Amino acid sequence: MAGGKIKKEKGKPSQHTPYQGGISFHKSKGQHILKNPLLVDTIVQKSGIKPTDVVLEIGPGTGNLTKKLLDAGKKVIAVEIDPRMVLELQKRFQGTPSSRLMVIQGDVLKTELPYFDICVANIPYQISSPLTFKLLNHQPAFRCAIIMFQREFAMRLVAQPGDKLYCRLTVNTQLHARISHLLKVGRNNFRPPPKVDSSVVRIEPRKPRIEVKQKEWDGFLRICFNRKNKTLGAIFRQKNVISMLEKNYKTVQALKISQEGSLNEEDTKVDFSNIVDFIDDQGMEVDDDGVDDDEDEMDVEDGGADEVQSEFKDKVLGVLKEGDFEEKRSSKLSLQDGYSAI
Repeated sequence: MAGGKIKKEKGKPSQHTPYQGGISFHKSKGQHILKNPLLVDTIVQKSGIKPTDVVLEIGPGTGNLTKKLLDAGKKVIAVEIDPRMVLELQKRFQGTPSSRLMVIQGDVLKTELPYFDICVANIPYQISSPLTFKLLNHQPAFRCAIIMFQREFAMRLVAQPGDKLYCRLTVNTQLHARISHLLKVGRNNFRPPPKVDSSVVRIEPRKPRIEVKQKEWDGFLRICFNRKNKTLGAIFRQKNVISMLEKNYKTVQALKISQEGSLNEEDTKVDFSNIVDFIDDQGMEVDDDGVDDDEDEMDVEDGGADEVQSEFKDKVLGVLKEGDFEEKRSSKLSLQDGYSAI
């Protein structure tokens, strides 16, 4: 009313943004549709799709990107969790043969993905991490994935040793793939606009795949990134870390003796698989934000009364002295130099 005051409605603001075609978008589900046609064309162009490619699209929404992918590739497999969007896709691409477009309704994290050559997707940001590792574990390996991520998450994926954002996520993803940043995307390119900016990255699986015991590897990284601004030497001199490693070492010895009747020292490996539980039991927090906490320092000092006296501890400290562990851990865990030695 002219000249009057508009009463504000109490309660939470609406999470639904109306769409001109009659569909409302749910921000809680990460539904932010690309509205800039030039940006859509740029993403498809940078994807390098071949006419013979089978393209996987995750979260197609109303099909703005889907249409361009159909024009560029042989077939598009679209995985969509929202049944309303599935109906919209079926209406929009009515008459398109199933040999060209396959729409799968379901949660992509729980769906067994068929064969595809390339993945191009504008995904809900809340599934960024689990989806990335689901794709990296997909077999047979695809050629590459072009994915829109939240800007900070994307910067963690492409970080280099020594960067502030270099973290466990960086190491685990770059272990299995080459990752490059393609372009920045402002929030105003979406409808409705999200609260953060975005980036498009290219993920190219390494061939042949580097095989590791994932649980042990993750436990090892949790220790390395327990205090981001500490050196590796300081981290592995902590009394609780050495005690845990020694316990694992003795367990491995006992198991090998019982199974083989003898133990070759050169074949002995320390099991890191229970490090996750150990960190939780000790109340240790993994610091991926570079916060240094001197109060939680538990270094083993030479000649101290509380020093852990064991042959295993001497071996660990000997290894630490032989290597140059006085540099920052973030610069020491170089992907080019470190993996073969781990």
